[in-house]
Amino acid sequence: MNEAPLGLLFSILAALIFVSGFFSGSETGMMALNRYRLKHLQKQNHRGSLRAGKLLERPDRLIGLILIGNNLVNVFASVIATIIAIRIWGDSGIYAAGIILTLVILVFSEVTPKTVAALYPEKVAFPSSMILLPLMKVMYPAVALVNYVTNGLIRILGFQTDRIADEHVSSDELRTIVTDAGALLPQRHRELLLNILDLEQITVDDIMVPRNEVYGIDLDDNDAEILNRIRTSAHTRLPVWREDINNIQGVLHMRAASRILKDEGLDRGALQREMETPYFVPESTPLHTQLLNFQQKKMPLGVVVDEYGEVLGLAALEDILEEIVGEFTSNFAERTQSIILQRDGSYVIDGTENVREINKSLGWSLPTNGPRTLSGLILEHLESFPDALVALSIEDYRLEILALEGNVVQSVRAQRPD
Repeated sequence: MNEAPLGLLFSILAALIFVSGFFSGSETGMMALNRYRLKHLQKQNHRGSLRAGKLLERPDRLIGLILIGNNLVNVFASVIATIIAIRIWGDSGIYAAGIILTLVILVFSEVTPKTVAALYPEKVAFPSSMILLPLMKVMYPAVALVNYVTNGLIRILGFQTDRIADEHVSSDELRTIVTDAGALLPQRHRELLLNILDLEQITVDDIMVPRNEVYGIDLDDNDAEILNRIRTSAHTRLPVWREDINNIQGVLHMRAASRILKDEGLDRGALQREMETPYFVPESTPLHTQLLNFQQKKMPLGVVVDEYGEVLGLAALEDILEEIVGEFTSNFAERTQSIILQRDGSYVIDGTENVREINKSLGWSLPTNGPRTLSGLILEHLESFPDALVALSIEDYRLEILALEGNVVQSVRAQRPD
Protein backbone atom coordinates (compact mmCIF):
# COMPACT_ATOMS: atom_id res chain seq x y z
CA MET A 1 0.00 0.00 0.00
CA ASN A 2 2.92 2.32 0.72
CA GLU A 3 4.09 1.89 -2.88
CA ALA A 4 0.64 2.43 -4.47
CA PRO A 5 0.24 5.53 -6.66
CA LEU A 6 -1.22 8.56 -4.91
CA GLY A 7 -4.00 8.71 -7.47
CA LEU A 8 -5.11 5.19 -6.53
CA LEU A 9 -4.94 6.00 -2.81
CA PHE A 10 -7.05 9.13 -3.30
CA SER A 11 -9.58 7.07 -5.29
CA ILE A 12 -9.77 4.45 -2.54
CA LEU A 13 -10.14 7.18 0.10
CA ALA A 14 -12.95 8.87 -1.86
CA ALA A 15 -14.74 5.51 -2.23
CA LEU A 16 -14.42 4.81 1.50
CA ILE A 17 -15.81 8.25 2.35
CA PHE A 18 -18.73 7.60 -0.03
CA VAL A 19 -19.43 4.22 1.59
CA SER A 20 -19.26 5.83 5.04
CA GLY A 21 -21.79 8.38 3.87
CA PHE A 22 -23.99 5.54 2.60
CA PHE A 23 -24.02 3.85 6.01
CA SER A 24 -24.67 7.12 7.85
CA GLY A 25 -27.51 8.13 5.53
CA SER A 26 -29.01 4.64 5.64
CA GLU A 27 -29.12 4.67 9.41
CA THR A 28 -30.93 8.01 9.57
CA GLY A 29 -33.24 7.16 6.66
CA MET A 30 -34.28 3.83 8.16
CA MET A 31 -34.97 5.29 11.59
CA ALA A 32 -36.80 8.32 10.17
CA LEU A 33 -39.30 6.25 8.19
CA ASN A 34 -42.93 6.88 9.09
CA ARG A 35 -44.00 3.51 10.52
CA TYR A 36 -47.65 3.97 9.57
CA ARG A 37 -46.87 4.94 6.00
CA LEU A 38 -44.45 2.01 5.87
CA LYS A 39 -47.24 -0.37 6.91
CA HIS A 40 -49.52 1.17 4.30
CA LEU A 41 -46.92 0.66 1.56
CA GLN A 42 -46.30 -2.90 2.74
CA LYS A 43 -49.98 -3.69 2.31
CA GLN A 44 -49.62 -2.49 -1.28
CA ASN A 45 -46.63 -4.85 -1.73
CA HIS A 46 -44.20 -2.00 -2.32
CA ARG A 47 -40.84 -3.75 -2.67
CA GLY A 48 -38.75 -1.09 -0.96
CA SER A 49 -41.10 -0.97 2.01
CA LEU A 50 -41.10 -4.77 2.30
CA ARG A 51 -37.30 -4.83 2.42
CA ALA A 52 -37.13 -1.93 4.88
CA GLY A 53 -39.81 -3.49 7.06
CA LYS A 54 -37.89 -6.75 7.23
CA LEU A 55 -34.76 -4.92 8.36
CA LEU A 56 -36.69 -2.90 10.94
CA GLU A 57 -38.16 -6.01 12.54
CA ARG A 58 -34.91 -6.17 14.49
CA PRO A 59 -33.62 -2.60 14.76
CA ASP A 60 -30.78 -3.72 17.05
CA ARG A 61 -29.39 -5.93 14.28
CA LEU A 62 -29.85 -3.21 11.68
CA ILE A 63 -28.00 -0.67 13.82
CA GLY A 64 -25.30 -3.24 14.54
CA LEU A 65 -24.81 -3.92 10.83
CA ILE A 66 -24.65 -0.25 9.91
CA LEU A 67 -22.24 0.67 12.71
CA ILE A 68 -19.94 -2.28 12.00
CA GLY A 69 -19.78 -1.28 8.36
CA ASN A 70 -19.41 2.40 9.12
CA ASN A 71 -16.63 1.93 11.66
CA LEU A 72 -14.69 -0.48 9.46
CA VAL A 73 -14.88 1.95 6.57
CA ASN A 74 -13.83 4.91 8.72
CA VAL A 75 -10.86 2.97 10.15
CA PHE A 76 -9.66 2.04 6.67
CA ALA A 77 -10.21 5.62 5.52
CA SER A 78 -8.06 6.81 8.43
CA VAL A 79 -5.29 4.39 7.45
CA ILE A 80 -5.35 5.48 3.80
CA ALA A 81 -5.46 9.17 4.74
CA THR A 82 -2.45 8.70 7.04
CA ILE A 83 -0.45 6.99 4.29
CA ILE A 84 -1.28 9.79 1.86
CA ALA A 85 -0.33 12.48 4.36
CA ILE A 86 3.00 10.83 5.17
CA ARG A 87 3.76 10.46 1.47
CA ILE A 88 3.09 14.19 0.95
CA TRP A 89 4.24 15.87 4.19
CA GLY A 90 6.30 13.26 5.95
CA ASP A 91 5.83 12.29 9.60
CA SER A 92 4.22 15.63 10.41
CA GLY A 93 1.43 14.72 7.98
CA ILE A 94 -0.06 12.35 10.56
CA TYR A 95 -1.53 15.29 12.46
CA ALA A 96 -2.73 16.99 9.30
CA ALA A 97 -4.41 13.76 8.16
CA GLY A 98 -6.39 13.51 11.41
CA ILE A 99 -7.68 17.06 11.19
CA ILE A 100 -8.46 17.02 7.47
CA LEU A 101 -10.09 13.56 7.53
CA THR A 102 -12.26 14.53 10.51
CA LEU A 103 -13.59 17.55 8.62
CA VAL A 104 -14.11 15.57 5.42
CA ILE A 105 -15.97 12.74 7.18
CA LEU A 106 -18.02 15.20 9.20
CA VAL A 107 -19.19 17.09 6.11
CA PHE A 108 -19.41 14.40 3.44
CA SER A 109 -20.04 11.23 5.47
CA GLU A 110 -22.11 12.45 8.40
CA VAL A 111 -23.92 15.80 8.27
CA THR A 112 -24.75 15.91 4.56
CA PRO A 113 -26.04 12.33 4.07
CA LYS A 114 -27.89 12.35 7.39
CA THR A 115 -29.57 15.66 6.62
CA VAL A 116 -30.68 14.43 3.21
CA ALA A 117 -31.93 11.17 4.74
CA ALA A 118 -33.86 13.01 7.45
CA LEU A 119 -35.57 15.16 4.83
CA TYR A 120 -36.25 12.33 2.36
CA PRO A 121 -36.22 9.09 4.37
CA GLU A 122 -38.04 6.97 1.81
CA LYS A 123 -35.79 8.04 -1.06
CA VAL A 124 -32.75 7.00 0.99
CA ALA A 125 -34.03 4.02 2.99
CA PHE A 126 -35.75 2.05 0.23
CA PRO A 127 -32.78 1.98 -2.20
CA SER A 128 -30.38 1.39 0.70
CA SER A 129 -32.34 -1.69 1.73
CA MET A 130 -31.34 -3.35 -1.54
CA ILE A 131 -27.74 -3.39 -0.25
CA LEU A 132 -28.35 -3.70 3.48
CA LEU A 133 -30.57 -6.79 3.27
CA PRO A 134 -28.04 -9.04 1.48
CA LEU A 135 -25.21 -7.48 3.51
CA MET A 136 -27.06 -8.52 6.66
CA LYS A 137 -26.97 -12.14 5.50
CA VAL A 138 -23.25 -11.95 4.71
CA MET A 139 -22.26 -10.24 7.96
CA TYR A 140 -24.80 -11.97 10.19
CA PRO A 141 -22.21 -13.80 12.37
CA ALA A 142 -20.42 -10.55 13.19
CA VAL A 143 -23.71 -8.72 13.74
CA ALA A 144 -25.02 -11.51 16.00
CA LEU A 145 -21.83 -11.46 18.06
CA VAL A 146 -21.95 -7.68 18.53
CA ASN A 147 -25.65 -7.79 19.44
CA TYR A 148 -25.04 -10.60 21.93
CA VAL A 149 -22.45 -8.53 23.75
CA THR A 150 -24.39 -5.25 23.62
CA ASN A 151 -27.69 -6.86 24.64
CA GLY A 152 -25.95 -8.45 27.62
CA LEU A 153 -24.57 -5.08 28.62
CA ILE A 154 -28.02 -3.50 28.25
CA ARG A 155 -29.55 -6.16 30.49
CA ILE A 156 -26.86 -5.53 33.11
CA LEU A 157 -27.85 -1.86 33.05
CA GLY A 158 -31.44 -2.89 33.83
CA PHE A 159 -33.11 -2.45 30.44
CA GLN A 160 -35.23 -5.00 28.59
CA THR A 161 -33.75 -6.00 25.25
CA ASP A 162 -36.74 -8.05 24.11
CA ARG A 163 -39.27 -5.29 24.62
CA ILE A 164 -41.18 -4.45 21.46
CA ALA A 165 -41.77 -0.77 20.88
CA ASP A 166 -45.43 0.20 21.32
CA GLU A 167 -46.57 1.54 17.96
CA HIS A 168 -50.18 2.00 19.02
CA VAL A 169 -51.44 5.54 19.31
CA SER A 170 -53.81 7.01 21.84
CA SER A 171 -56.81 9.10 20.85
CA ASP A 172 -54.89 12.26 21.75
CA GLU A 173 -51.93 11.21 19.60
CA LEU A 174 -54.27 10.31 16.75
CA ARG A 175 -55.91 13.72 17.11
CA THR A 176 -52.48 15.33 16.71
CA ILE A 177 -51.74 13.21 13.63
CA VAL A 178 -55.03 14.22 12.01
CA THR A 179 -54.55 17.89 12.90
CA ASP A 180 -51.04 17.93 11.41
CA ALA A 181 -52.03 16.03 8.26
CA GLY A 182 -52.11 19.32 6.33
CA ALA A 183 -52.82 19.09 2.61
CA LEU A 184 -52.67 15.28 2.78
CA LEU A 185 -56.17 15.34 4.28
CA PRO A 186 -58.86 17.82 3.20
CA GLN A 187 -59.96 20.28 5.88
CA ARG A 188 -63.52 18.94 5.91
CA HIS A 189 -62.29 15.36 6.39
CA ARG A 190 -60.02 16.45 9.24
CA GLU A 191 -62.98 18.12 10.95
CA LEU A 192 -65.08 14.95 10.65
CA LEU A 193 -62.32 12.75 12.08
CA LEU A 194 -61.65 15.15 14.95
CA ASN A 195 -65.38 15.31 15.72
CA ILE A 196 -65.49 11.51 15.89
CA LEU A 197 -62.53 11.47 18.28
CA ASP A 198 -64.22 14.12 20.42
CA LEU A 199 -67.23 11.84 20.96
CA GLU A 200 -65.27 10.14 23.74
CA GLN A 201 -65.10 13.39 25.68
CA ILE A 202 -68.77 14.35 25.29
CA THR A 203 -71.65 12.76 27.18
CA VAL A 204 -75.33 12.62 26.30
CA ASP A 205 -76.23 15.37 28.75
CA ASP A 206 -74.04 17.72 26.70
CA ILE A 207 -76.22 17.36 23.59
CA MET A 208 -79.65 16.51 25.01
CA VAL A 209 -82.74 18.68 24.78
CA PRO A 210 -83.38 19.74 28.42
CA ARG A 211 -86.64 18.63 29.99
CA ASN A 212 -88.11 22.13 30.04
CA GLU A 213 -87.80 22.26 26.25
CA VAL A 214 -89.09 18.75 25.53
CA TYR A 215 -92.08 18.71 23.18
CA GLY A 216 -94.41 15.82 23.93
CA ILE A 217 -97.87 14.58 24.86
CA ASP A 218 -99.39 14.63 28.32
CA LEU A 219 -102.11 11.99 28.57
CA ASP A 220 -103.88 14.10 31.19
CA ASP A 221 -104.59 16.78 28.56
CA ASN A 222 -107.91 16.70 26.75
CA ASP A 223 -108.25 15.12 23.30
CA ALA A 224 -108.22 18.46 21.48
CA GLU A 225 -104.96 19.52 23.09
CA ILE A 226 -103.31 16.17 22.31
CA LEU A 227 -104.46 16.29 18.67
CA ASN A 228 -103.20 19.84 18.37
CA ARG A 229 -99.76 18.85 19.63
CA ILE A 230 -99.63 15.98 17.16
CA ARG A 231 -100.66 18.20 14.23
CA THR A 232 -98.20 20.96 15.10
CA SER A 233 -95.26 18.70 15.95
CA ALA A 234 -92.02 19.28 14.04
CA HIS A 235 -90.55 16.03 15.41
CA THR A 236 -90.73 12.45 14.15
CA ARG A 237 -91.15 10.96 17.63
CA LEU A 238 -92.96 12.40 20.64
CA PRO A 239 -92.53 11.24 24.23
CA VAL A 240 -95.80 10.50 25.96
CA TRP A 241 -96.17 10.97 29.72
CA ARG A 242 -98.87 11.18 32.36
CA GLU A 243 -99.02 14.08 34.82
CA ASP A 244 -95.25 14.68 34.79
CA ILE A 245 -92.41 14.05 32.34
CA ASN A 246 -90.81 11.77 34.94
CA ASN A 247 -93.70 9.38 34.32
CA ILE A 248 -93.05 8.65 30.63
CA GLN A 249 -95.40 6.02 29.26
CA GLY A 250 -93.89 5.57 25.81
CA VAL A 251 -92.85 7.20 22.54
CA LEU A 252 -95.23 7.87 19.67
CA HIS A 253 -93.95 7.75 16.08
CA MET A 254 -95.68 10.23 13.79
CA ARG A 255 -96.22 7.56 11.14
CA ALA A 256 -98.79 6.05 13.52
CA ALA A 257 -100.73 9.32 13.80
CA SER A 258 -103.37 8.23 11.28
CA ARG A 259 -104.04 5.06 13.26
CA ILE A 260 -104.91 6.86 16.49
CA LEU A 261 -107.63 8.99 14.89
CA LYS A 262 -111.23 7.87 15.11
CA ASP A 263 -113.95 9.87 13.32
CA GLU A 264 -111.61 12.89 13.39
CA GLY A 265 -111.22 12.39 17.12
CA LEU A 266 -108.58 10.77 19.28
CA ASP A 267 -108.61 7.03 19.93
CA ARG A 268 -106.80 6.79 23.26
CA GLY A 269 -106.80 3.00 23.14
CA ALA A 270 -105.01 3.08 19.77
CA LEU A 271 -102.62 5.69 21.15
CA GLN A 272 -101.67 3.35 23.99
CA ARG A 273 -101.15 0.46 21.56
CA GLU A 274 -99.04 2.45 19.07
CA MET A 275 -96.63 3.78 21.68
CA GLU A 276 -93.13 2.33 21.62
CA THR A 277 -91.36 1.36 24.85
CA PRO A 278 -89.23 4.27 26.05
CA TYR A 279 -85.46 3.80 25.97
CA PHE A 280 -83.67 5.29 28.99
CA VAL A 281 -80.09 6.52 28.84
CA PRO A 282 -77.79 7.42 31.79
CA GLU A 283 -76.69 11.05 31.66
CA SER A 284 -72.96 10.22 31.82
CA THR A 285 -72.95 7.90 28.78
CA PRO A 286 -70.20 8.97 26.31
CA LEU A 287 -71.50 9.82 22.85
CA HIS A 288 -69.41 7.19 21.07
CA THR A 289 -70.93 4.53 23.34
CA GLN A 290 -74.44 5.87 22.90
CA LEU A 291 -74.03 5.92 19.13
CA LEU A 292 -73.33 2.18 19.20
CA ASN A 293 -76.25 1.66 21.60
CA PHE A 294 -78.64 3.45 19.26
CA GLN A 295 -77.40 1.26 16.41
CA GLN A 296 -77.69 -2.01 18.33
CA LYS A 297 -81.09 -1.29 19.86
CA LYS A 298 -82.51 0.30 16.70
CA MET A 299 -83.76 3.15 18.87
CA PRO A 300 -83.01 6.66 17.56
CA LEU A 301 -84.37 8.45 20.66
CA GLY A 302 -83.34 8.10 24.28
CA VAL A 303 -84.73 9.54 27.50
CA VAL A 304 -81.81 10.87 29.54
CA VAL A 305 -82.07 10.20 33.28
CA ASP A 306 -79.83 10.95 36.25
CA GLU A 307 -78.68 8.53 38.94
CA TYR A 308 -82.03 8.89 40.75
CA GLY A 309 -84.11 8.12 37.66
CA GLU A 310 -85.23 11.71 37.18
CA VAL A 311 -85.74 12.65 33.53
CA LEU A 312 -83.25 15.30 32.43
CA GLY A 313 -84.13 15.52 28.76
CA LEU A 314 -84.07 13.74 25.41
CA ALA A 315 -81.10 12.68 23.28
CA ALA A 316 -81.61 11.69 19.65
CA LEU A 317 -79.42 9.92 17.12
CA GLU A 318 -79.63 13.06 14.98
CA ASP A 319 -78.00 15.08 17.77
CA ILE A 320 -75.00 12.74 17.83
CA LEU A 321 -74.66 12.76 14.05
CA GLU A 322 -74.70 16.56 14.10
CA GLU A 323 -71.75 16.44 16.50
CA ILE A 324 -69.84 14.64 13.72
CA VAL A 325 -71.00 16.26 10.49
CA GLY A 326 -72.39 19.54 11.80
CA GLU A 327 -75.89 20.95 11.68
CA PHE A 328 -78.15 19.44 9.03
CA THR A 329 -79.91 22.77 8.63
CA SER A 330 -78.50 26.24 8.08
CA ASN A 331 -76.17 28.07 10.44
CA PHE A 332 -77.04 27.42 14.05
CA ALA A 333 -77.44 31.08 14.95
CA GLU A 334 -79.72 31.72 11.98
CA ARG A 335 -81.79 28.61 12.64
CA THR A 336 -82.56 29.23 16.31
CA GLN A 337 -82.40 33.03 16.45
CA SER A 338 -81.00 32.54 19.93
CA ILE A 339 -77.67 34.11 18.96
CA ILE A 340 -78.11 37.52 17.32
CA LEU A 341 -75.19 39.56 15.99
CA GLN A 342 -75.22 43.24 16.93
CA ARG A 343 -73.78 46.17 15.01
CA ASP A 344 -70.98 46.68 17.51
CA GLY A 345 -69.78 43.08 17.01
CA SER A 346 -71.31 41.71 20.20
CA TYR A 347 -73.99 39.01 20.37
CA VAL A 348 -77.27 38.88 22.25
CA ILE A 349 -77.65 35.27 23.40
CA ASP A 350 -80.47 33.46 25.18
CA GLY A 351 -79.37 32.52 28.69
CA THR A 352 -80.74 29.01 28.24
CA GLU A 353 -78.50 28.36 25.24
CA ASN A 354 -76.05 25.48 25.53
CA VAL A 355 -72.45 26.64 26.03
CA ARG A 356 -71.07 24.02 23.65
CA GLU A 357 -73.47 25.16 20.93
CA ILE A 358 -72.36 28.76 21.46
CA ASN A 359 -68.72 27.72 21.08
CA LYS A 360 -69.48 25.73 17.93
CA SER A 361 -71.52 28.51 16.34
CA LEU A 362 -69.18 31.40 17.13
CA GLY A 363 -65.83 29.61 17.31
CA TRP A 364 -65.46 30.61 20.96
CA SER A 365 -63.90 28.69 23.84
CA LEU A 366 -66.13 29.36 26.82
CA PRO A 367 -65.54 26.71 29.53
CA THR A 368 -67.62 23.55 29.03
CA ASN A 369 -66.47 21.50 32.02
CA GLY A 370 -69.14 22.94 34.30
CA PRO A 371 -72.72 24.13 33.76
CA ARG A 372 -74.28 23.30 30.39
CA THR A 373 -76.13 26.55 29.78
CA LEU A 374 -74.91 30.14 29.57
CA SER A 375 -77.18 31.08 32.48
CA GLY A 376 -75.68 28.35 34.65
CA LEU A 377 -72.15 29.37 33.65
CA ILE A 378 -72.78 32.98 34.66
CA LEU A 379 -74.41 32.06 37.97
CA GLU A 380 -71.55 29.71 38.79
CA HIS A 381 -69.01 32.49 38.29
CA LEU A 382 -71.09 35.00 40.26
CA GLU A 383 -71.54 32.41 43.04
CA SER A 384 -74.92 33.97 43.84
CA PHE A 385 -78.14 35.12 42.22
CA PRO A 386 -77.67 38.74 41.10
CA ASP A 387 -80.01 41.38 42.51
CA ALA A 388 -79.60 43.54 39.41
CA LEU A 389 -78.28 43.42 35.87
CA VAL A 390 -74.52 43.00 36.11
CA ALA A 391 -71.55 42.47 33.83
CA LEU A 392 -68.66 40.05 34.29
CA SER A 393 -65.72 38.50 32.45
CA ILE A 394 -65.21 34.77 31.96
CA GLU A 395 -61.82 33.87 30.45
CA ASP A 396 -61.61 37.33 28.83
CA TYR A 397 -65.14 37.06 27.39
CA ARG A 398 -67.25 40.03 28.50
CA LEU A 399 -70.80 39.05 29.47
CA GLU A 400 -73.55 41.51 30.37
CA ILE A 401 -76.86 40.29 31.78
CA LEU A 402 -79.74 41.95 29.91
CA ALA A 403 -82.73 40.16 31.44
CA LEU A 404 -83.44 38.10 34.55
CA GLU A 405 -86.49 36.03 35.31
CA GLY A 406 -86.59 34.38 38.69
CA ASN A 407 -83.32 32.50 39.13
CA VAL A 408 -82.60 32.21 35.42
CA VAL A 409 -80.62 34.58 33.22
CA GLN A 410 -82.86 35.06 30.18
CA SER A 411 -80.69 37.24 27.92
CA VAL A 412 -76.98 38.09 27.75
CA ARG A 413 -74.88 40.44 25.67
CA ALA A 414 -71.57 38.68 24.98
CA GLN A 415 -68.41 39.86 23.30
CA ARG A 416 -65.14 38.11 22.56
CA PRO A 417 -61.90 40.01 23.26
CA ASP A 418 -60.10 41.48 20.27
